[in-house]
Amino acid sequence: MSVAEMNDFRDKLREASIEYKVIKNTLARIASEGTPAAPAKESFTGPVGVALGYDDPVSVAKAVLDFAKKNDKVKVMSGVIEGEFLDAARLKSISQLPSREVLLSMLAGCMQAPSGKLARLLSATVTQMGYALNALRDKKSQEQ
Repeated sequence: MSVAEMNDFRDKLREASIEYKVIKNTLARIASEGTPAAPAKESFTGPVGVALGYDDPVSVAKAVLDFAKKNDKVKVMSGVIEGEFLDAARLKSISQLPSREVLLSMLAGCMQAPSGKLARLLSATVTQMGYALNALRDKKSQEQ
């Protein structure tokens, strides 16, 4: 990659609060021992860049894979998310997940739905009871 392309890549990652480092393989293997990144030490061969995100693992995968789509010089080989080694296909599937905020709002909506349905059901029952009583009253008044 040219310097301009690398700077563009780092700028895009920095916007997403992601660090990107190009490191020596031997140093990466030594540094990864005893950390959640240890499963990836066998993949440190050839020129290697490491993207580190501290907030949302989905945002890291999205940012790197989006740039890799636009620039064929960047190839995503593998990754580690919460101590689990993932190949490129699994990283791609994770990058297609919604962000953490969207997932939390979906969860809140799912948790709220049953109570909303119950409230509507109880309201409908009371309303229908009121209609039935009004109809009965009207019928009795017509009979008299």
